Amino acid sequence: MANYESLLALKARFVFPVAGPPIPGGCVTICGPSIVAVGSKVPDCPVQDLGNVAILPGFVNAHTHLEFSDLAVPIGRPSMPLPDWIRQVIEHRRATADAGPSAAMQGLRESLAAGTTALGEIATSDWRSNGRLEAELRSIVVMFHESIAPLRDRIARAVWAAEKFLLWGQTFKRVRPGLSPHAPYTVHPELLASLVELSQRFQVPLAMHLAESREEIELLRGGSGPFRELLEDLQSWDPLADARYPRIFDYLVQLARAPRALVIHGNYLDRAELDFLADRAEAMAVVYCPRTHHFFGHPSYPLARMLAMNISMALGTDSRASNPDLSLFEEMRFVAERHNDVMLSKILELGTLAGARALGLDRQMGTLEPGKLANLNVVRLDDASAGDPHELLFAPTARVVQTWVRGEITEQAADE
Repeated sequence: MANYESLLALKARFVFPVAGPPIPGGCVTICGPSIVAVGSKVPDCPVQDLGNVAILPGFVNAHTHLEFSDLAVPIGRPSMPLPDWIRQVIEHRRATADAGPSAAMQGLRESLAAGTTALGEIATSDWRSNGRLEAELRSIVVMFHESIAPLRDRIARAVWAAEKFLLWGQTFKRVRPGLSPHAPYTVHPELLASLVELSQRFQVPLAMHLAESREEIELLRGGSGPFRELLEDLQSWDPLADARYPRIFDYLVQLARAPRALVIHGNYLDRAELDFLADRAEAMAVVYCPRTHHFFGHPSYPLARMLAMNISMALGTDSRASNPDLSLFEEMRFVAERHNDVMLSKILELGTLAGARALGLDRQMGTLEPGKLANLNVVRLDDASAGDPHELLFAPTARVVQTWVRGEITEQAADE
């Protein structure tokens, strides 16, 4: 046991370990970067009574695109077709080609201020040019290098870039490399196979946008629709039958060969695809991005059904290109408002432990337990009482006032 001088206990109205029920008047005791005790007993060491607050694990944002973090408002308009939105995204990227790394750092700071201590980032911009990355990074980032090659003659270069990225990623402590075959309409099956092989060789996860829109399903089934028009306009359309799989299910079969895989969005998965994911819950997870889902006007997300099937689920913010901010806390609150058939305790788990598990970080974070990193949030609560303390946690006035990473306060509200 650490000596008395190195221990610090944080006391709160409620502690939410996530690994167990809320603890009234609980304490989280930390020593350096780690948690050493969690419970209702006040330890014999210095204690900070934080008052009417909740202590809970740091949030884990399982999917985002930080390159858009300098946007003040989302791109496009609500409920617009995804291919039309992508056209505007492409125009934005062309106009801001050099802004990616600085916008990403801005997004990291915003995320940390909102309580996110780990995230899954889809990296289109080259972060390797940012010499400040290791010095400024506080959160753990699983960085998925995005690969795009809808045509066979682009595959070799895409695979070369992916392998180069994985070799670079091994040199950082808080960046965990991964690969992201972007989506069915931008990834040739041969590229997907090569990326799966790289994931096996380097033992890294894959993340792929799948079943995101009806237009995507239309393209796969018949080779027609707005996505074909977009690809033709971009001179990226391959008319050959083997240029894409005909079903989302076929992509899931390929992803299942990776050590770990994240299915991003999964808005239009059919029963066979859901069953496939349920059977592989240990290694495959679906990441639901609630407010982005709402922005595009998709039908109600079958979250309760997917959870009842024991599909591994996590939450993501996506990006400021389709979301007003990068707060995972607001995503959880949105889920609580829109999915009253999902228990509040499960919603908290989706934003903490489930995200950590999806990214392969659950041995280090996601719950408040001895031995895990002292990554935690302090949330101010109302004075009201509630039968379920989670109701106080997700109340409209509750907000993150402190964020701790590795046992140190990194973010604190100005009025605290």
